[in-house]
Amino acid sequence: MAATRHAHTVWEGDLFKGKGTVTFDSSGIGSHPVSWPARTEEPNGMTSPEELIAAAQSSCYNMAFSNVLAKAGNPPTRLNTRADVTFQPGEGITGIHLTVEGEVPGMDQDAFAKAAEVGKENCPVSQALTGTKITLSAKLV
Repeated sequence: MAATRHAHTVWEGDLFKGKGTVTFDSSGIGSHPVSWPARTEEPNGMTSPEELIAAAQSSCYNMAFSNVLAKAGNPPTRLNTRADVTFQPGEGITGIHLTVEGEVPGMDQDAFAKAAEVGKENCPVSQALTGTKITLSAKLV
């Protein structure tokens, strides 16, 4: 079954001095301020498109990776994934690096690292961002 999710942003002012509010309509989890300085300087309590992509990437990746592990007979106890999205003004998003640490009983580091790559390949957000280089570090804890 297909699912469509919704969010919207209201922006006031120009790019550099303006600001906006992004609202998560489907989930109703709230509204968050967004601004250019939050992208290129200190966030100061505001979010950015890159942080939103990082949230989407890390959560989608954990879902895909947990599925890969479970299908291989090694369901994870815990996965902790950080997504670092790099934005370069004038160039755009230049890369994403995933760092995953996992607790997976009965699995060694080599098998974990290989499964982590399969999880990255099967993550729908990774697939949607194929124009961006996505790298991965995987560590079994």
